[in-house]
Order: sequence, then C-alpha cells, then structure tokens
Amino acid sequence: MTNHLTVVKHPLIQHKLTIMREKETSTNSFRRLLREISQLLAYEITREMEMTTKRIETPLCEMDAPTIDGKKLALISILRAGNGLLDGVLELIPAARVGFVGLYRDPETLQPVQYYYKVPQDLGSRLTIALDPMLATGNSSAAAVDLLKKSGATNIRFMCLLAAPEGVARMKEAHPDVPIVTAALDSHLNDHGYIVPGLGDAGDRMFGTK
Repeated sequence: MTNHLTVVKHPLIQHKLTIMREKETSTNSFRRLLREISQLLAYEITREMEMTTKRIETPLCEMDAPTIDGKKLALISILRAGNGLLDGVLELIPAARVGFVGLYRDPETLQPVQYYYKVPQDLGSRLTIALDPMLATGNSSAAAVDLLKKSGATNIRFMCLLAAPEGVARMKEAHPDVPIVTAALDSHLNDHGYIVPGLGDAGDRMFGTK
C-alpha cells in the first residue's frame, strides 16, 4: 500500500458506522456492527497481499489457481478495544496468527503505559496488521508499532474504525512506513483526548462498561 491514510467510503461501512455513532445503539448492536465493519475494512487492508499460483484439479480439469504467497497474516489486537476488530477479521482469515499488545492511556498525561505483550514469532516474514478502533492521540498506536518493530515486523499496516487528524499526524511522524486504513477521519480531539464527533469510548460501548 502506498497511501499513508486510506479512508474507506464504501456505503455499507458508512451506514453501519452511523448506527454505531448513535448514543442509543445497544452494546449488542455496537459489537455486531464493529465485527461487520472490521470484515469490510479487512478487504481493503489486504488488497495488495502478494499472490502466487498452485496447481489444483477442479471437477473439470487441472489449472494454475491463485493463492496467497508466503506465510499468513499476523493480527495484533491493541487491547482491549482491538478485540472487537480482531473477531471480525479472524472470521475472514481464520489461519492468521494472533498477538496482543496491552496498553492503557494515562488519564493525566495521555501517554501509553504497557501492561501486556505477546505476539507470534517470525513477524519479519508476515504481513502484520495492528488493530485498534480509535486512532486518537496516536501515542498508544505509535508505541504499539514501536514494540512490533522491535519484534522484527517490517511490513506493518494499521486498521482502525475512526481516526483523528492529530493521531494520523503522530503516526505519520513516528511511522511513515505504516499505512493506515480507517472508516472515517473525524474533526478533532477534545480536551480529554476523545475523538469528536466520534462515538465515545469504543471499549466501554463494546463491553458495556463505564
């Protein structure tokens, strides 16, 4: 992928995102819609995967058929909200390896604090997709990608539901080699680091917590 930021404006994605933004949308509906959007975004973020062919036999004849080349994907969920995107992408790509990066944002400094890290081996030979619904300040996302690069990942993409201009700029500054795919680029961050107009706290809305 060449563009640093890709906003996927497919009508199905935009329609589902509008329902998710509404404050009256239930936890169950929010979770289901996030899973559905994650699959639609996954089509875009995997669009340029390397392909090869293999010899197969159909009921009618033999043919050289297209297949994904090399090792499969690594999906990295940035906890906890990243799990909402992970579930949908895994349904689409069940053979993918899965890792987790546990980061929480300090409410005073808005800086990320790491509490968990477990990722697959051989990240250097895998397309690695980091998943987090919200790209807000970009600090946690940049920190997560830092960790992935230290683990050997070289081909990294970042998938989110919403992005703020501040987060996109932070990621471009820290990791210009990591393309971002999102459903929407919103207006700005408020004083608490929340995306506006946004949809609130994705983790709280997904898991029914406050």
